[in-house]
Amino acid sequence: MSAPLLQVRQLRSGYGAVEVLRGVDLDVAPGEIVALLGSNGAGKSTFNQTVSALLRARAGSIVFDGQDITSAHYRDVVRAGLIHVPEGRRIFPNLSVLENLELGSFARARASRAANLERVFAIFPRLKERRSQLAGTMSGGEQQMLAIGRGLMGEPRLLILDEPSLGLSPLLVEELFGLIASLHGQGLAILLVEQNVGQSLEIAQRAYVMENGAIEFSGDSASLLASDRLRRAYLGA
Repeated sequence: MSAPLLQVRQLRSGYGAVEVLRGVDLDVAPGEIVALLGSNGAGKSTFNQTVSALLRARAGSIVFDGQDITSAHYRDVVRAGLIHVPEGRRIFPNLSVLENLELGSFARARASRAANLERVFAIFPRLKERRSQLAGTMSGGEQQMLAIGRGLMGEPRLLILDEPSLGLSPLLVEELFGLIASLHGQGLAILLVEQNVGQSLEIAQRAYVMENGAIEFSGDSASLLASDRLRRAYLGA
């Protein structure tokens, strides 16, 4: 594997007196899809928030593109090109689709906003059709497209997708994972944080499995799919 784009070592984080992350190590190489898997409550979203500087790390280090960002402000993390599409979409419901997308280039890539907007519209034609529609009136699948499109507006070097398939129909989940594979095909590095183990492993090169705030095991996707431990814990086999 090439030198990591994202390198996390012995990361500890939590809320108040509760420590959630207990010494997490994780790497993502340039242009790689890495899946972070685990059940609800395993600590995945806490990991995302800490890496994105929305939550302060208590110990350990986070290095992005050779720069230590452990104590960086979240705006500086975004400016560096590490962009997080949060769980639950977090769109602005009372703003239009276009206004939501434009906000994605507020901290990064503002000069190329028009070109990036056309790129997002090419990826998501439905967003172009509904550019003037209030975001809160769209379906869940369309809102997820908008959340990802907003992330792409900032020209990410690494895109963190936090539970992107949550609440979507099986047909939309298939469409979503096809989109993620397509973005990867364009050279984008992606950290895919999901409970959907089977489909995540189909498109990721490697994966980490988190339980109780720690990485329990990791490996390439083919090996994990063949792992009895993973099959028993997550695939019901």
